Formats: sequence, C-alpha cells, structure tokens
Amino acid sequence: MQLWRHIENHIEQSTGMSFCIGENRGVGGGCINASFQVTDGQLRYFIKTNHRHHAAMFEAEAEGLLEMANSRTIKVPRPICYGEHGEQCYIVMEYLDLAGRGDNALFGRQLAAMHQHIADRFGWRMDNTIGSTPQPNNPHHDWVEFWRRERLGFQLELAARNGYGGELQTLGERLLADFPVLFKNYQPKASMLHGDLWIGNYGALADGTPVIFDPAFYYGDREAELAMTTLFGSFSRDFYVAYNEVWPLDDGYPVRRTFYNIYHIINHTNLFGGGYHGQAIGMIEQVLAEIK
Repeated sequence: MQLWRHIENHIEQSTGMSFCIGENRGVGGGCINASFQVTDGQLRYFIKTNHRHHAAMFEAEAEGLLEMANSRTIKVPRPICYGEHGEQCYIVMEYLDLAGRGDNALFGRQLAAMHQHIADRFGWRMDNTIGSTPQPNNPHHDWVEFWRRERLGFQLELAARNGYGGELQTLGERLLADFPVLFKNYQPKASMLHGDLWIGNYGALADGTPVIFDPAFYYGDREAELAMTTLFGSFSRDFYVAYNEVWPLDDGYPVRRTFYNIYHIINHTNLFGGGYHGQAIGMIEQVLAEIK
C-alpha cells in the first residue's frame, strides 16, 4: 500500500494533476517485471514494478522512450516518472490501448524516419538491458569495434561464464576476428534504434497508429534493427517494402542479417539455454562460410 501511495504522489508531482488510484489491475506482457494498469476513473497509466536492484533498468527504459518520443517519428508510450520506494522500483507510462490492427506500411516509413536520426557516435550515454541481460553502450566512433566489444564479445564472455565453452567460444573467436570483412564496402551510420524490435514489442492503436515499446535503446547500424524484426516472427511484406522506399537497404544486408541476429541468439542462450546454444553455433558457422 505504501508503494502505491508513493507512486500516486509521484504521478501528481510529475503531471501537476491530482491522482488517486481507484482501480489497480495486474496485466500480462512480460516475465521480468510485474505490470499493472491503474486508473482514477479518468486518467489511466501503465506501471511496471520490480525489486529496487532493477532501478537502473527502469531509468534507462524511461530515457530511451523519451529520446524516441522526441524524434517525433513513431509512437511510443511516454514515460511519466520512475523511482524507488522501499525494496521496490517502478516506472509509470501513459496507458495505450493496443487493441488495433497496425498499418504496417506506415510503420515501415516511420521506423525508417526514426533511423534517420543520426548521432556522432555508436552506443549511448547510459547502459541498459536486453531482456534482463546487461547491455553496455560505451560510445565508439568505430562501429566494428563497438559491435566487437559491446555486443558480440560481451555476449560470448557471458556465455563462457555461464558454462558455454568449447565450440561456441572457438567459433565465436573466429567470428570476432573475421567479421570486419562484412563492413569492407559498407559504412553504417549511428542511427537511433529501438534495440529490441521484435513482433512482441510492437502494437497499434485503434486507428492503426503503430506503437513500439520495451526498448533496449542505443545508436547503431539500422541493419541490426531490421535483422531482429525477422528473428522471432517477421513483420509483413508491406512493412519492409515501405521501409525500403524511404531508405533502401544495402546489397550486403542478407549476410549481415544473420550475423547481427547471432547477438540475440547468444543472449537467449545465456538467458534460457536449451536449443539456442546449437542455433547460435549453426548461425556462426553459416556466416563464417559466407565470408571466407
């Protein structure tokens, strides 16, 4: 009860409007946090809570959402406030009813427009998480070095600590050494990225307006973002056609698509184990065979 009273006060301070929770309903949508929809009968918010050890995760989520919102390209839930109370932390966002059927062509155009927001370095000003795994975003001017240190190399180090040695590490070391050839004739820009864009982090309002949420935000190669959209269930053809009309993809993208998705599959190996370990090995072997 004290947590909810604290959150009510924080919402009032952040919005300048009085708010008293009249209905508090738990909702699904994730395995990491507890999620709730709260309302006073007029105003409605979406809230996630967790142990206070995860406070930095909510701060990074709020800051990433705000940065995407400020690009004025694609709809995201606006963060209202975040903080800690006792042993709990929380993030409060505007509530969006995602019961609509998305306009996939509009989504493709809007994502391409967001990707055209370019930074001067790869990474971001703060670290965040990919799922529940830490995701370092130390800035780099060189994309190859960023991906080697902050993405692929970091996941391989985690895998080694989690007991996934042997073939995964041997092939991973070869890939770390050889993958720069994929960028011999391709120079990525530091695009604004959602960072965890799969079909489960996409929805739409009743009027078809696309919405993306639960980011792992950073600035990086837009191909890494497009690659993930094909990993756990692909978006519609209209989405990809519309994206390419705004900003066509490079001819070398098909090989780099598999390369980029290795990061997420190793992450799933670290989180869940099982068949992801073998899938990661198979994908690394495929990329190594194509870049010989």
